[in-house]
Amino acid sequence: MTFKLGMLAPLIALLVLIVGFPLAYALYLSVTDYKLTDRGTPGFVGIDNFLSTLTNVDFWEAFGTTVLYVVMAVGAEVVLGLAIALALQKQKWAKDLTRSMLLAPMFITPIAVGLTFRFLLNDQIGAIPAMLRGIGISYDFFGPGRALMTLAAIDAWQWTPFMVLLLLAGLESIPKQPLEAARVDGGSAWYVFRRVTFPLLSPVLVIAVLLRALDALKVFEYVFATTRGGPGTETQTIQYFTYQTGIQFFRLGEASSMAFVLLAIVLTLIILTFRRIERGRAA
Repeated sequence: MTFKLGMLAPLIALLVLIVGFPLAYALYLSVTDYKLTDRGTPGFVGIDNFLSTLTNVDFWEAFGTTVLYVVMAVGAEVVLGLAIALALQKQKWAKDLTRSMLLAPMFITPIAVGLTFRFLLNDQIGAIPAMLRGIGISYDFFGPGRALMTLAAIDAWQWTPFMVLLLLAGLESIPKQPLEAARVDGGSAWYVFRRVTFPLLSPVLVIAVLLRALDALKVFEYVFATTRGGPGTETQTIQYFTYQTGIQFFRLGEASSMAFVLLAIVLTLIILTFRRIERGRAA
């Protein structure tokens, strides 16, 4: 036991240093009125920052925008990912080449993806709007009512391969016997998918959606590189709003409390999701 603890000690120390200290310091900031422009010792304000966050209309508006973004982006990734995974499962040749090319967008940094699409979709100098104008279509990808959908589409472009990877692994792990039995009984392809494949794939699908939803909640780079929260506050996500509060407006105490409120919401959703999964397994 002592030997095991000794082997784990460096990892635990590294984890405490990298994760524990910043988290503890952020918690300390969240109960103070600390501002980047103040040189004195920050004053203790207790839970005032948290109460201010919970009653901040702009915070909840940004949270709602983020939830809408997650629903659109992850929903598109599930549909596209499942369709592509089903197609790749039946592929007979060049499997490795196809899958390696498909996974390429995942390895590009999000800020680079955001900047690339910022210029590709720019209404004045972008290549894609220019081609659309050539066939008589005028469309402003970052205009009112469209910007958030554009950001969700950018997210889907980069992260659908991740969904494909997980769902393809889930499809290939499904036992062949139930599928063959359903086909022998005369079930159509749609019936086999709906009654056999999808129920067996659902645990993997739930985990894939949870992982992508948690990652999409952190969206910042696309917003920073393209819209900066505009037009108006239409694409002001929770992470960008927190960044503005803490870095642009120097109120690190308030920004830290926002981060912890978001953390509490996310942890609650994770716990409820896993409890539901466990109840489903028990049933």
